[in-house]
Amino acid sequence: MTTDTALRDQICLLAKSMFNRGLTGGSTGNISARTADGGLLVSPTGTSFGRLDPARLSRFDAQGTLIDGDAPTKEMPLHTAFYDTRSSAGAVVHLHACHSVALSMMPDANTDDFLPHLTPYGIMKMGRVKLLPYFMPGDPAMGAAVRGLAGKRSAVMLANHGPVVAGKDIEAACNAIEELEDTARLAMLTRGHAPRGLSDDDVAQLVARFDVDWQS
Repeated sequence: MTTDTALRDQICLLAKSMFNRGLTGGSTGNISARTADGGLLVSPTGTSFGRLDPARLSRFDAQGTLIDGDAPTKEMPLHTAFYDTRSSAGAVVHLHACHSVALSMMPDANTDDFLPHLTPYGIMKMGRVKLLPYFMPGDPAMGAAVRGLAGKRSAVMLANHGPVVAGKDIEAACNAIEELEDTARLAMLTRGHAPRGLSDDDVAQLVARFDVDWQS
């Protein structure tokens, strides 16, 4: 079982890795993970993924009360919406990643199945990604929109803003959101070139083989 100290260190290590590779910049993005006692560790408001301090992460108890650390991200409604509607969620990550944001602004963006089926990995790690409309940063309506999905999606894309992904643990959530951004990058790089994506049969085989949650 991961200790509280080890989880704090892992959150900061993975966040810094994403920051260093340009997946979210400045003081953007937020990240959280379930603790062994059912609480949460959350990145504080206004902090950079490149400079998170393990000792200053916001610490919530199992009842959702802040018990230690700095004030949490203003996007807490997004995080709690995933935890409350997906029992398998052990971590949630939100980035301001350039290519996925760019794809969300395209006039033909698919709201129900945001990522084109270009490689197997986005399908295997996330299933269908829901494109949600634009909300002002910090608007609790973002959390309400996620709750409205009733736990059917592990990943959403906030239009003009950034992706949010829930995973079974912090490593899985980070791997999945990186795959989301990579797929969006491929989509933007190949846009207008009629790329050969996966067929419907290819997708069906992946869903069956890897037990992908492919709910509409």
